[in-house]
Amino acid sequence: MHGDGGVGSSSEILEVARSPSIIGAVTEIPEHLLKRSRERRSAIGQGGDAETPAETAPAKAASSAPATTAAAAPAATGPAPRTGAPAAPPAPPVKPDPPYVVAAKQRRKIPFWAMATLSLMPIWGFIYVRALTDGPDVVEGPLGNGVAVYSNCASCHGADGSGGVGYPFSGGEVLKTFPHIADQVRWVYYGTEGYNAANIPVYGSESRDGGAHVTGEQGVMPAFGTQLSGADIVAVVCHERYTLGGADPLADEFADEYTAWCAPDSPIFAALEAGELDLTTGEMPEVLNADGNPIDVGVVGPEPAPAD
Repeated sequence: MHGDGGVGSSSEILEVARSPSIIGAVTEIPEHLLKRSRERRSAIGQGGDAETPAETAPAKAASSAPATTAAAAPAATGPAPRTGAPAAPPAPPVKPDPPYVVAAKQRRKIPFWAMATLSLMPIWGFIYVRALTDGPDVVEGPLGNGVAVYSNCASCHGADGSGGVGYPFSGGEVLKTFPHIADQVRWVYYGTEGYNAANIPVYGSESRDGGAHVTGEQGVMPAFGTQLSGADIVAVVCHERYTLGGADPLADEFADEYTAWCAPDSPIFAALEAGELDLTTGEMPEVLNADGNPIDVGVVGPEPAPAD
């Protein structure tokens, strides 16, 4: 190396450039140093304007390197490579079922068709119980029929016979007014109009507390003899006396009356239903008691009459 400018002769620089061991390093010599080397060589008469192939090759290589790099650069541009979705975290371990859940799963289930059968069990049970249970006693004869016929009387005397526009039947009141059933049948048959026409001012027993009822004093009693059959009139009177009034068919004072008029096998009721008897006639069929003796049941008669 020489001291002017701090740069060696061009021959020395070329020797360095030609050295195979440092060929790679030549490419890194700055251009202004090469230019100054050429100028120095030209000044001492060694030429330097013309570039030898050996000199230019490294320069060309050096100059082409950025171009190659620049040319290669666009190839590296473009959309970034698509990366895959982040891996899902591992599933947590399955927690084993508690023993009671395992037992429930292993338990045998009821078949679906059995559910429909079981749903009908209450109905079958109800039918079975009803089949083994005795039904309610069906009242036949006058007392059975009298319940339906009483709908004609309930509006005045109350559904339970407690009274209203008309006098009450319940609590034995009807029995106090009519101790004998024939007197009550006669009053129902002829009514207020018939008693007024016959000039009979009272009806019922005069021995009751307060005396007999005054005809027409409390409401007007229709003449049901023109609206109901004889059998229906007897049936409703029996209902009023024994169901609403409380008469005891086993008591001595009512036993014969019940047997003749209101029992299921009542001969008077049977004769009225068969059309063999008219309440307005003066005769009644013979009725025998349990001892076989005739029963005096009284008659209704062809017209109103005071109570016995």
